[in-house]
Amino acid sequence: MTPAARMQAAIEILDGWSPGRQADRLLLAWGRSSRFAGSKDRAAVADHVYDALRRWRSLAWPETGGGGRARLLALAKDARSLDLWTGARHAPAPPSAPERARLDARFAPAPEGVRLDLPDWLLHFWRGSLGDLSDPVARALTERAPLDLRVALSRTTPQAAAARLAEDGVTAAPGPLSAACLRVFGGARALRRSSAYLDGWVEVQDAASQAAAAFAQAAPGERALDFCAGGGGKALALADAGAQVDAHDVDPRRMADLPARAVRAGTPIRRLSGAAEDGAYDLAFVDAPCSGSGAWRRNPDGKWALTAADLRRLLASQRQALEGAARALRPGGRLIYATCSLLDCENSAQARSFAAQGRFELAEERGLTPLDGGDGFYMCRLQCNSR
Repeated sequence: MTPAARMQAAIEILDGWSPGRQADRLLLAWGRSSRFAGSKDRAAVADHVYDALRRWRSLAWPETGGGGRARLLALAKDARSLDLWTGARHAPAPPSAPERARLDARFAPAPEGVRLDLPDWLLHFWRGSLGDLSDPVARALTERAPLDLRVALSRTTPQAAAARLAEDGVTAAPGPLSAACLRVFGGARALRRSSAYLDGWVEVQDAASQAAAAFAQAAPGERALDFCAGGGGKALALADAGAQVDAHDVDPRRMADLPARAVRAGTPIRRLSGAAEDGAYDLAFVDAPCSGSGAWRRNPDGKWALTAADLRRLLASQRQALEGAARALRPGGRLIYATCSLLDCENSAQARSFAAQGRFELAEERGLTPLDGGDGFYMCRLQCNSR
């Protein structure tokens, strides 16, 4: 595909998107119906789609509607790459006079939600949670996210892993927030074919997520429960630290990939098919269901799908997860509560409300935003009283 044809394909995909529809499913459907598109074509089209979704409101300004063409025209104008818009075979048509007038008017003063590329209903929560960081964090979420790897420190070193990745064409260097982090700067498409990845030396995991796993301070021989395991990234990190890890999820199907990942990493992890045993664990990790606001660089369609009702349901689910994990802890054990959210109602307010019941003491909190180098993330340590 030509660059112009990739642009036209992205326009058509975006025209089929609306809040609540998952962009990755639209991209998958397009890929299946477009057998002529190679891996580089699919990646380029996805980049266009996600770039537009990150800035969905501001790219349409000063209009309030419009579809993919309006957004990608604005991106092209920003990047000074309107030369692709020729109307030639498979290329998008040149901008019309009204479209050019809109592009020229885009930098007029815009409402706050448009300027920050956030839903209006969320602004109160956003300002209350981030204060002076509200604007820079919102801007950071309109950029592409980096690709980070967690090095299995029980098996190798970051230096050795980087050298082995380089042999297969993947360029990586030490990343932020975690001693185990490597950040990929080139050759990302070769990663999953590299020997370092296939032999379990590295796993894909954002730097902030790695920091949350390290925050748990899992120790060799401890019994640890990853209560909301999902794909198992935290479970693998806890096991790499030497803990004996059980993985649980309210929907066991989410853990379908975990056995293969555990085999590749050489870390035995037991998947629980039912409830965790009460009072059996030294450590319980709750990577709770959340708004995902800290990871909206990666999943920008989630920003536009989230509603106030969704947030209320998530708060209830988080409390249920905390209570379930708490039952699994032995007296004196510790509960790590984490979210990839930037909203205080899901983070510190939730943890403090839970601790106020009296069985747990809030021992330590840490909050990260994309300005720190990874996704937005919250983590805290809740110490179980001995009684």
